[in-house]
Amino acid sequence: MKKILFVASEGVPFIKTGGLADVVGSLPKALDKRYFEVRVFLPKYSCMKQEMKDKLKYVTHFYMDYNWQNIYVGVLEAEYEGIKYYFIDNESYFTGMKPYSDDPRYEIERFAYFSKAVLSALPLLDFRPDIIHCHDWQTGLIPVYLKERFGAGDFYRGIKSVITIHNLKFQGKWDVKTVQSVTGLPNYFFTPDKLEFNKDANLLKGGIVYADAITTVSETYAREIRTPFYGEGLDGLLNARANSLRGIVNGIDYTAFEPSTDKNIEYNYNPITFRKEKYKNKTALQEQLGLTKDPKKMMIGICSRLTDQKGLDLVAYVMDELCKDDIQFVVLGTGEERYENMFRHFDWKYSDKVSANIYYSEELSHKLYASCDAYLMPSLFEPCGLSQLMALHYGTVPIVRETGGLRDTVESYNEYESTGTGFSFTNYNAHEMLNTIRYAEHIYYDRKREWNKIVDRAMAVDFSWSVSALKYQEMYDWLIG
Repeated sequence: MKKILFVASEGVPFIKTGGLADVVGSLPKALDKRYFEVRVFLPKYSCMKQEMKDKLKYVTHFYMDYNWQNIYVGVLEAEYEGIKYYFIDNESYFTGMKPYSDDPRYEIERFAYFSKAVLSALPLLDFRPDIIHCHDWQTGLIPVYLKERFGAGDFYRGIKSVITIHNLKFQGKWDVKTVQSVTGLPNYFFTPDKLEFNKDANLLKGGIVYADAITTVSETYAREIRTPFYGEGLDGLLNARANSLRGIVNGIDYTAFEPSTDKNIEYNYNPITFRKEKYKNKTALQEQLGLTKDPKKMMIGICSRLTDQKGLDLVAYVMDELCKDDIQFVVLGTGEERYENMFRHFDWKYSDKVSANIYYSEELSHKLYASCDAYLMPSLFEPCGLSQLMALHYGTVPIVRETGGLRDTVESYNEYESTGTGFSFTNYNAHEMLNTIRYAEHIYYDRKREWNKIVDRAMAVDFSWSVSALKYQEMYDWLIG
């Protein structure tokens, strides 16, 4: 039995701010229990829901030398859907209204503490992992510590580490002097070939240098991050480690996102009944949002963080032109003020066509996937993206830019061969996007049978975790040998 330990800053169902939590919550369950025993380490945030806190049981506690003091480390555990979760408890680091703060120095101090605490707790838990699978910069110090002080102990010798980059933009950077003081790592580690980067210390870089394997969340993104445009300054290092880098696309949990059983939507449907049932969700949503009620009108949706990364400057540029077309546009999400206000403005200007919902609602997101005809995702970069996978499964045709995971998961429609599961464009250009949307409109209105075949193919694609889990298992086998 191979033992794998996941370490991350968030995980469903205990705490979630983004796609990372979905991966940490879903992948361990999908790995083959006959060959792999998987456990997960998370911080014990005080902002976790009470029903989740009630599941936690005290295991042990100890004091650890950290940041020039002797500091408390509590360890709790919970079992959920067959997976054992451990939690690092320290009230001075994990108390707050939300999981992350806006202070980068404090974030580095508490996640460096978390990384060291996880390694220190392991010998007390009767669980010696063969592989520690780290996620994003918050756990980037684990591979470093494994090679440094912990590597000398018999318990830790031979433990391999993997780091998964969910988004290279976030790296955990602060000045060398502070990071060295907090972590207790010697000078040796703060050189340009190790943790130092542009005169700062960079925790993600440390993880990439010292991990035995590096993964990211789609094959295309694994290639893109080796170029200057997507590489966020680390493309040279990622090229140097190219033999250890692989891309494995994320999956989604089809128990949570399943149109035939989804309790959040008015009318359930499946690949056989979608022609008769799906549009009923659309008219229900039109009514709910105050849009013109018309089952034949093409509805386009966006459910997203409203940030530059998501390509919303392209949308802003052509929105007036787009609203001349016979379409409706539904937006759900929060983010940068200028994009929130931009969508509010168009909601006011075209109130019968545009509905801007500037908040987040899990229920409305499901309704959006089930009601819209097309789903727009024109990202500047997209490591994997989960929204397009949900849209496909709900028979909502994605319109995407060919980048990262969008390129790997959405097959562009080819009218001559009658293939494809969505529509895509290549360049980061507003009118190229508009032309692609208009081409999709043409197929939707003038070639309805072709459109329905695209929906058939979209709903038939399998992006469940079982497919991705096999690729992770292959990597674990390769690492353990």
